[in-house]
Amino acid sequence: MPANIKWTKKLLLKYAKLYEKRSDINLEDGFFEWFYKHRYLNKKVFLRLGRWKTVRQTKNYLRNRQSNIAKITKTALQSTDERVRIETLMKLHGVSWAVGSVILHFAFPNHYPILDFRAIWSIGIKQPKSYNFEFWRNYVIKFRKLQNKTDLPARKIDRGLWMYSKLRQY
Repeated sequence: MPANIKWTKKLLLKYAKLYEKRSDINLEDGFFEWFYKHRYLNKKVFLRLGRWKTVRQTKNYLRNRQSNIAKITKTALQSTDERVRIETLMKLHGVSWAVGSVILHFAFPNHYPILDFRAIWSIGIKQPKSYNFEFWRNYVIKFRKLQNKTDLPARKIDRGLWMYSKLRQY
């Protein structure tokens, strides 16, 4: 059952602060930095970012050639069409809706949430059996409404939603 909570700026900041005690915060900052300087991924950063989201796909991430990673991520990030962005990224081995959302989250700060069962539960949406564009798009819209309501950066909201679930979801 999804969480039924009225999110406020104060509450999100409380849980985001707990998240920020984690050791991988510097890694997140490195992803933002990379995308600030580059509008594509190289294999090294792609592997690091993919593993940050899910280590289970490492074997698939490694199947991607450097040239394909750069070409596909550049094409996705240059598009202004959200469907093209996410679906182009999923042409890479190991990239699912969740991993694609991570790439978009760090490439476009304050524009995309990370698709994660914890944040989905915390924001009050029922977890589907499988993801599709409509589900992802609706989640993005709901996340952006929360962003507008709280006037918080996307990363803070994402951290707060994730940590709330980590501490409360059974």
